[in-house]
Amino acid sequence: MTFAAPVETKSIRFRARSFVAFTLTPETPLSEWLESLDRWIGNSPGYFAGRPVVLNLNTLKPAVSQIEALVAELGLRGIRIYAIELEGNTVLEPSLPPLLIGAKEATAGLLMQADQKAAGRPEEAGRPEEAGRAEEGRAEPGKQSEDRQPEDRLPDAPATLMVKTPIRSGQSIFHAHGDVIVLGSVASGSEIVAAGSIHVYGTLRGRASAGVLGHSAARIFCRKNEAELLSVDGWYCTAEEMEPALRGKAVQAFLEKDTLRIAPFSQ
Repeated sequence: MTFAAPVETKSIRFRARSFVAFTLTPETPLSEWLESLDRWIGNSPGYFAGRPVVLNLNTLKPAVSQIEALVAELGLRGIRIYAIELEGNTVLEPSLPPLLIGAKEATAGLLMQADQKAAGRPEEAGRPEEAGRAEEGRAEPGKQSEDRQPEDRLPDAPATLMVKTPIRSGQSIFHAHGDVIVLGSVASGSEIVAAGSIHVYGTLRGRASAGVLGHSAARIFCRKNEAELLSVDGWYCTAEEMEPALRGKAVQAFLEKDTLRIAPFSQ
């Protein structure tokens, strides 16, 4: 009598992951909102390229047919919608992005905690393309490092990212853990996105977005303002909208009663 060898099967492992996504919240009248979006894209080409975008429709509350048309409109603008946030019992067509349930506002504190659990201390950025990378540290359970005593621990990850070299055109820096300090200049066609404030000690010619995770007290400081766009907590001002007297000067940008103010640094 012969017996067949048991077939080995591998179990499928499911793990939960969390990511930071940008949210678009359309408002009525929709045509004016799309025009405003077109102006943003015109001043910041490629801003949404390769970025996860969630479409929050809780304010607009459109019908399913309108959702299809809106997703198509956004697709023509190079914006790919990864998920839709909409309260209620709306059933979407299979061709549409899935409904997102239980979404939460991202905060710098929560992102910092998650990053500290998964990574060690981030190094200072010597080059823009290295910005935001963290050095991973792993230890086997029950074992201590030979050169580290049990009472020793890694210092807390710094909340400030320092970029020591100029940021070239086409480069992008995203720092979800706090402030960004750039010791050089920021070229036209580049961008800085930070959860905290942004400090540029050279000329700012690119785009700077501070307080992107809802930090309304964030500010942007630059020694020489030639920026294409300045934004704090989602409120923005393009180069065409800035007062000519503020161009080429040391300025700061900040929110005052839900209005973005750009003022000489001395004020």
